[in-house]
Parts: sequence; C-alpha cells; structure tokens
Amino acid sequence: MIAPVPRVAVIVVAGGSGTRLGERLPKAFVGLDTHSILRHSLDGVFAGPGNAQVVVVVPRGREGEALTDAYAAAGDRRDLISVVTGGDTRQKSVRAGLSGVWADVEIVLVHDAARALTPPEQFTRVIDAIRETGWGAVPVLPVIDTIKRVDGGEIVGVVDRAELGAAQTPQGFHRDILESAYAVADAEFTDDAALVAAAGHRVAAVEGDPLAFKITTPTDLERARSLVASPPAPHPVTAPVTLERPAAVPRVGVGTDVHAFSDAGELWLAGLRWPGEAALSGHSDGDAIAHAIVDALLAAAGLGDIGTHFGTDRPEYAGAHADAFLARTHALIGEAGWSIANVSVQVQAARPRFAPRRAEAEQVLSAALGGAPVSVSATTTDGLGFTGRAEGVSAVAVALLIPAP
Repeated sequence: MIAPVPRVAVIVVAGGSGTRLGERLPKAFVGLDTHSILRHSLDGVFAGPGNAQVVVVVPRGREGEALTDAYAAAGDRRDLISVVTGGDTRQKSVRAGLSGVWADVEIVLVHDAARALTPPEQFTRVIDAIRETGWGAVPVLPVIDTIKRVDGGEIVGVVDRAELGAAQTPQGFHRDILESAYAVADAEFTDDAALVAAAGHRVAAVEGDPLAFKITTPTDLERARSLVASPPAPHPVTAPVTLERPAAVPRVGVGTDVHAFSDAGELWLAGLRWPGEAALSGHSDGDAIAHAIVDALLAAAGLGDIGTHFGTDRPEYAGAHADAFLARTHALIGEAGWSIANVSVQVQAARPRFAPRRAEAEQVLSAALGGAPVSVSATTTDGLGFTGRAEGVSAVAVALLIPAP
C-alpha cells in the first residue's frame, strides 16, 4: 500500500553554534547521552505527526552527520527526510528549510532542535489548532515569576504577567501564510510567530510543555542530560501500532575511486603501506581501494557518498588512512540499522604487485570494518588506459548490507 502524500512538513532548525553551552561542536551535535541533541529532537518529531516530511537545516559541513541522525530516528520512514544547509541567521535557515518543502505540503511547523525533549503531543496540538482556527499556532507556557521593568539597574515598574506567555516550538502555519510572510520580511525576528504577526496574520496560543525547554546554557544541558538518564513517565504512544512488519530486504551498493600517482610521499593502498612505491595523490592518503569500499557501503545504506562525510572541508581527515575512513563508515552503517554482509573489491593497476599481499590487505580491511568479510582481486589492463600506463590506480567495490539483528 502506498503511503499518502504528506500534507504536513516539520522544519527542524539545527544551526546554533553552541558557544553559550561552552562546547566546541555546533549545539545540535552535542551529546545528551550516546545520542546528540539533534537525534533526540528528531526522535520526538517522528513520534509525533505521523506522515510528515521532515526537513533538517544544519550548518555547512554537518549535512552527513545530520543525515545519519535523521535516518536513525526515521526508521522505515527515511523517504520523508531532507537535509539542507542553513544560513548565518535563524531566519535565513528557516528560509532555506522552506525551499526544501515538497509541493503538496499544506501546513509547515518550524521546530528548534535545541528543544530536544519536546513531547510528541505538542506537535499534534499545534496541527489541530491550525486546522481548527485557520491561523498559525504557537505553544506557550504561562509566566510564573513576577516580571519587573528595569531601567539602569533600578526597578521602575511591574509587568502584568497575566498577559504574558513563554513561546516554545514547534510553531506552525499554513504554508502560504508562512511563505508570504517570509517574502515580505524586512527585519530579523526572534521567532516565526513574530514574523507572521508582523505580516498581519493571527496566531493562536496552545498549551506548551515544561519538557520543551530550550537547551541554551550549560545548566540547561545538564538538566536535559538528567532527564534523559531518568526520564519522567513515558508519553502515550500516538502512532498507529501494527503487528505486520515489512520484509527485511538486503541492500547492494557500488563504489568507485581513482587516484593518480604523485611524486612525493609513500604509497598507502588497501590499508597497507607499500615502501618504495610512489604515493597516490588526494586529500587523505589517496587509498583508492578503501575509498571505493566507503562509497559502496554508504550507497547501499542510502547515506550519501564519501564526499558527504569525509570531504575536503573536513580537515581531520587530511592524510588519514583506511582505518579511520572504514571505522567511521562502519559506525554510520550500524547507526542506520544495517550490518555488513560482505564487500568485494577489484583494483586495476600496473603497480604495485598486489598478489603477494592480498591476504594481508583483506585482513586489515576486514578488521577496520568490524570483522566483515572483504575480498580483493587485482588486475592489470594490458597496458591500456591510465592504469596500464602506470599513471594511477582505479578500484571498484560492491557491498552487501543486511538489516542489523
């Protein structure tokens, strides 16, 4: 049975820098436990509005990590995920997210990834209010503390807290309203409700939830970690439950890589050092065999390609060898719910002579992939092409994945 076309989209904004947390990572990628803030936030999204498109907006260079978290949270709903690169302000990031919303979507929710523990019911309340009123809708909490008006260190008045509410996310709107409001916005607003209201549209208030607090400071982070370690009573399951599970289908991926020989350095190929042989050029060590394996595995899992996770914008992989690439790829595959059944690689090269070290190469590559079987075959091209002229190395890999037990 074909799933209905989504009429709701959730834009998850994950562009915060994390400086106020005292962390070196962007906020959404800081861990709460073994998972990131973003992963916890996405778990709540996918537990909420059933068949909704999910657009994750992240800083440049973090697209691959976000995709891994999104796939892990989505389970069998990976086809609903999009990851886009955000801007240097929240408003620009939401605008980038809007550009990725599918044509059939009618209601758009904008959710801050930093509100990682937002209960799924909060998404439902916002959607229901939009459908009932025809307006936008924002979850709010009543302000409990007495609010003072302060001027230069002196209290000059009291604000009536009965008129105040602390806004949370997701904030939801009819798609045409949100898009038109962004089209005419001529200033930076603190949230989407303010932007939409400035464009002349009404916004409803719905009940918020204390768990939907925003992780901003180290104290907030510790509070979230404590809640994750000892969660309150679980929220009721709102998604439909079925005893039928789709059949587990293995996945196959193909990867290729080519590198030219260089005049400097030493050769690393199939995770092995080859003394006396010319090096291969590349951002890392130019190991065409290892790189082809990475591409094949990522392709089979639907996780992009080597450039997504190990591109030239990732300085930590400059000069890295096969074990770093393959160990990280093995982790990504596992996080996405897959196990490696086997990998087969064929390398085309006039040099080095591969046969004497084939078994050693297979052992090293297998160990880097958590013990998954790897077979390597080698051939020349009878003097034809760039490999035949000993100008470089070419490798083709095929990977078979099976669902993790």
